[in-house]
Amino acid sequence: METVADFILGGSKVTVDGVCSHEIKRHLCDGVISSHEGDQGSKKDGQLKSPSSSHMAYGILDIPPWYLCIFLGIQHFLTALGGLVAIPLILAKDLCLQHDPLTQSYLISTIFFVSGICTLLQVFLGIRLPILQGGTFAFLGPSLAMLSLPTWKCPVWTLNASQVNTSSPEFTEEWQKRIRELQGAVLVASCVQMLVGFSGLIGFLMRFIGPLTIAPTISLMALPLFDSAGDNAGIHWGIAATTIFLIVLFSQYLKNIAVPVPVYGQEKKSHTSKFYLFQIFPVLLGLCISWLLCFVLTVTDALPSAPTAYGYLARTDTKGSVLSQAPWFRFPYPGQWGLPTVSLAGVFGIIAAVISSMVESIGDYHACARLVGAPPPPKHAINRGIGIEGLGCLLAGAWGTGNGTTSYSENVGALGITRVGSRMVIVAAGCVLLLMGIFGKIGAAFATIPTPVIGGMFLVMFGVITAVGISNLQYVDLNSSRNLFIFGFSIFCGLAIPNWVNKNPERLRTGILQLDQVIQVLLTTGMFVGGFLGFLLDNTIPGSLEERGLLAWNQVQEESEETTKALEVYGLPWGISTRFCTSSCAQYLPFWPREGKVGVRHLSLCPADSEEGPRSAADTRM
Repeated sequence: METVADFILGGSKVTVDGVCSHEIKRHLCDGVISSHEGDQGSKKDGQLKSPSSSHMAYGILDIPPWYLCIFLGIQHFLTALGGLVAIPLILAKDLCLQHDPLTQSYLISTIFFVSGICTLLQVFLGIRLPILQGGTFAFLGPSLAMLSLPTWKCPVWTLNASQVNTSSPEFTEEWQKRIRELQGAVLVASCVQMLVGFSGLIGFLMRFIGPLTIAPTISLMALPLFDSAGDNAGIHWGIAATTIFLIVLFSQYLKNIAVPVPVYGQEKKSHTSKFYLFQIFPVLLGLCISWLLCFVLTVTDALPSAPTAYGYLARTDTKGSVLSQAPWFRFPYPGQWGLPTVSLAGVFGIIAAVISSMVESIGDYHACARLVGAPPPPKHAINRGIGIEGLGCLLAGAWGTGNGTTSYSENVGALGITRVGSRMVIVAAGCVLLLMGIFGKIGAAFATIPTPVIGGMFLVMFGVITAVGISNLQYVDLNSSRNLFIFGFSIFCGLAIPNWVNKNPERLRTGILQLDQVIQVLLTTGMFVGGFLGFLLDNTIPGSLEERGLLAWNQVQEESEETTKALEVYGLPWGISTRFCTSSCAQYLPFWPREGKVGVRHLSLCPADSEEGPRSAADTRM
């Protein structure tokens, strides 16, 4: 499955030929592998082969040195940073928070903190692959649709910065009651996801969900957000265009340009080494340079100082007080915004997003396993991974991120660049997320990013997400008029129907308020409309399994076997299934390892033989 990071990071996987020290270079790049050798494996006889684990400097069961874990953990955090920060900033307007950057910083810190907890849960008890957990764009569509209901539209006075007193109880209640409504919907929907995962129902659902359902669903995650991205970029198109240009320049044109970095090591004292900076941090570099440009234009008064003038929100001093107001340390806690509330409209909308998120995560599991040279995940591991993601959404709802959590596709692409597939690196990344969530100034800093810079980043990210959705059509027969009709019709209706319902909400009134809200939320969520039509037409219009792409789509899952090697990777840690829970009844649980006895060493997160010290490339083969 092609990931967002595969596109943003340039599509090719290049070994980092040296980073911050000679030791890191020696461990990370023991045998440079050309970007053309293909991490994803090679095609032979028309089938995609898994890459050899010898291509990885550290395999999934290996333990790199502690300093390498920290360095790569920070890199994974930076890779996911754009998506994590984007979600609270997109929700801010509909939560009536567009003029309250301090509260936006609290939301950013909260999503950092919860993502760290969910990452650790997934690595220890979930799918156990090196995948970061974070917020998902799948939840944005139904969330924005719910907040656009007449009940939750922001009062006019909250849209005027001069009338907003962010410390007043009246304003605080206005935004908190909206996020509490989102919390309640996410909490209930997360219970559905846990039920589907831990009960094994996801395997049954996947029999009917194919590429023609997934392609319009993922594509319509981002397509309806063009209005929000355009509004933010339109604050100052010059700044937004600069941000877009820089991100595209770094990720596509300069991706193979190595930057010489001075390093110092024991074997070689002072020397230079190569670091593929542009390929690893294109979004971060683009944001920082555009941010600096806005600062220079603000200091020189090149940007207007009148609040009503075009381009005023591109100034960096419009949110300058946030850093001074934000506390150095702030510990997010469950129920920090009050007791969640629940409505049927929000629950049904978020459940539609949960289904989409689950299917996308399964694709991420298989892509990650193939990339790190692990066996395809067996059914019990997939069930457990989906169940833990549901638990993560439950925690996100309790803490009040305004979103859920899912497996981060961006993280999968970073694995191919670093050649380090160790779980310990993701554990370090989870700890970094926890620390960033507690350190209040970090969230405040990201809340001060000028609006047109954010808009430029959104335009790039949303375009990539749309392309990733369309890429799922590679499994189907695109010469079939049946398939072209299903995809085209689903996409067009996913845009047209929500647009009509938003303009004519009174035409759908039944007289029952709760039912009217459910219908309006579902029909204004393009992802639901397109995905449902794709699902319905794909399963009712006659077509062969090969034509529908189901043969290629399901082949990877059919290859999953309960081998000893699979149990080493996907078995529960600390001997849970071999020491403490040895009852025969446990074997019938859909999320429990089926059979075979594996040593406790293999089931632990830190294999005993990892203490032997650094390994060569040959020693890291699983």
